Amino acid sequence: MTENLTRLLAAVRAGRACAGKIPEPRPVLNAHRDARVLIVGQAPGRRVHEIGNPWNDASGKRLRKWLAVDQTAFYNSRCFAIIPIGFCYPGKGKSGDLPPRGELWTGRLLAALPYIELKILVGGYAQACYLGERRKATLTETVRHWREHWPEFLPLPHSSPRNVGWFEHNPWLEKQVIPALRRHPALRAIYKETR
Repeated sequence: MTENLTRLLAAVRAGRACAGKIPEPRPVLNAHRDARVLIVGQAPGRRVHEIGNPWNDASGKRLRKWLAVDQTAFYNSRCFAIIPIGFCYPGKGKSGDLPPRGELWTGRLLAALPYIELKILVGGYAQACYLGERRKATLTETVRHWREHWPEFLPLPHSSPRNVGWFEHNPWLEKQVIPALRRHPALRAIYKETR
């Protein structure tokens, strides 16, 4: 029997997922039982933590461009479930945010999402968690070999402005991977419903 997603989300958002493990727990995720696409990032950044809305930053703007959706469609939880590796902002490290903590709730949340057709894995942490030994030695090679995981998974680089150099050195992402993403049946169904 599938757990009730509404109750699970309420429990996670009540702070129990991060309490006692980070200084300021504020879980940030979004999901609905009917969602067709799962977006998996690493963890909320400082800005998203403060606002409480996932991908509400420059990284989210680029991700929405890749998906060819506006904010209304992106935040429609019946279309996109957003469940990161870590639900709360992990704090600042020496060279950026600290790594996300893996969440014990993730398996239960995914089990309550029966209609997911595509899992978009944004960044190395998401790819390590979901692809495990099936990923390549580097993020670039994992993304370059995206067809090995298609159509269930799509590994992408993180959409952060910090990766502009990566995007410039790997133009094949925009020429090959992003068009294929937009043709995925789950995305095409979302376009039909939201336009």
